[in-house]
Amino acid sequence: MPLSGSWDHEGISPLVFVNLLVKHWRATLGLPLAFGGVTALYTIIATPTYEASTTFAPELRSQNRLPSSLTGLAGQLGMSFGVDASESPRFYAEVLKSRELMARVLQSQYSDPRSRETLADSATLTEILGRGGHTSADSLDRAMRRLRQRLAITVDMQTNLVRLSVQSEYPELAATVANTFIEHLNEFNAQKRQSQARARRIFVEARIADGEKDLQQAEQELKTFYERNRSWQQAPQLVFEEGRLRRQVEIVKEVYLTLKREYEMARIEEVNDTPVLTVVDAAVPPEKPSGPKRRLWVLSALVLGGMVSVSWAFGAAYLERVRKEAQPEYLEFTGLLRRARRELAQAVRGLVSVK
Repeated sequence: MPLSGSWDHEGISPLVFVNLLVKHWRATLGLPLAFGGVTALYTIIATPTYEASTTFAPELRSQNRLPSSLTGLAGQLGMSFGVDASESPRFYAEVLKSRELMARVLQSQYSDPRSRETLADSATLTEILGRGGHTSADSLDRAMRRLRQRLAITVDMQTNLVRLSVQSEYPELAATVANTFIEHLNEFNAQKRQSQARARRIFVEARIADGEKDLQQAEQELKTFYERNRSWQQAPQLVFEEGRLRRQVEIVKEVYLTLKREYEMARIEEVNDTPVLTVVDAAVPPEKPSGPKRRLWVLSALVLGGMVSVSWAFGAAYLERVRKEAQPEYLEFTGLLRRARRELAQAVRGLVSVK
């Protein structure tokens, strides 16, 4: 039916829109079905992926002096006051993505899920993910990029929980890799804490020697005062001097005792390898695959196919209208198409003759 006059300047009526879709019903129905069918076939053929997750909470040693109500409000806003940045959940989330930790995970040995193909009981994660590199360093970099694409890390600042998810074609491997991340993160924590304690012990040890000398000097001054002034209680000036010397001894003694306590704590912390991560949920092999999400993919393909089919119907209707009205633009358009086809054919013949 002629379309001239059916489109006004204000838009298209619903009836005209329906007529367009009915007239081009093959494209209107065929394109969405084709898109959906191809997508459904891909989701059936594609290798399913499994996601294993583990949740842990780091130990926070708060040093703030704010009221608990303000501290709780700050946590809800995603802020933390008085907590060492190297002990915050976000710090651990960044450490999980660090090159050093990921290299340890990639170079660890796992039960090889491809044992039927490789005839090997165990292999590194780099080997399981596929080398594909010219050197061992290149293979490690490639495997690291693949592993990053399979990781998902989320941080809940209100509960200080960190959730680590790993995707893999093998459910057991996904769970093992997630738990291996936590093991190496605990090792990193122990090494970091022990190195800090070692540095603190060395510093406090040197200060103890100085504090002991200061204490001995202060005690000697007080002793000398008593030996020279046996009747110091009778003179107000000597009473004042005795109080000053005694307070100095007490202050130096308190500093010395504090250093001794810090030294003992540092020695204990230096050999302490207790994990500071509380694993809330350890990763277990998932029973059902997490992807591909067939329904979502097919629905998206149907919507995309519908949009393409509607565009096709409007484009075909527009070209039909232009052709029937014999507008110069249509003639120019068809002429340009014929010219482009001739030039393309000449280029193809030229390439064939050269070969």
